[in-house]
Amino acid sequence: MADDGGIARLQQRLAAIPASVKEAALPAVLRQAERMADTMRGLVPVDTGDLKGSIAVTPAKQSTPAYSQPGGSMVVPENAAAITVGNADVRYAHLVEYGTRGAPAKAYFWPAVRLNQTRAKKAIKAAIGRAVRKNWGKA
Repeated sequence: MADDGGIARLQQRLAAIPASVKEAALPAVLRQAERMADTMRGLVPVDTGDLKGSIAVTPAKQSTPAYSQPGGSMVVPENAAAITVGNADVRYAHLVEYGTRGAPAKAYFWPAVRLNQTRAKKAIKAAIGRAVRKNWGKA
C-alpha cells in the first residue's frame, strides 16, 4: 500500500467526528431550549393558567403537541429541540402573542427567543467545540 501522507487516517477521523459531536451537542441543545422556555413562562402575561402550562420543549425525533404554535404537530428534526406553545386545550397562544382587534398584543414567545438566542448559540457551539477537541485524537 502506497503512503498517502496520512490522508486516509485524516479522512477516517473526520468521518468519525459527526456522530460523537451530535451526541455531545444534544444535551446543550435541550438545556438551552429549556432555558428559553423558562423565560417564556416568565413573560407570559398571566401568572397561572393553561397558556403557561402549554409551553413545551420537544426533543429530537419526537412529535410536538397537536395544535401547538408555531406550526402544529410535527416531528422535530435530528439534533434539534422545538419550543411550542399551545395544545388541544390551548388554541389561542398566537392571539395573545400578536393580539387581535379587541385585545393588544402581549408578546412573550419571540421576546424570549431574542433574549436567549445569542447565549444559546454560544453554548451549543462550545459543546460542539469540546466534542471535536475531545474526539480529534481518536481513531
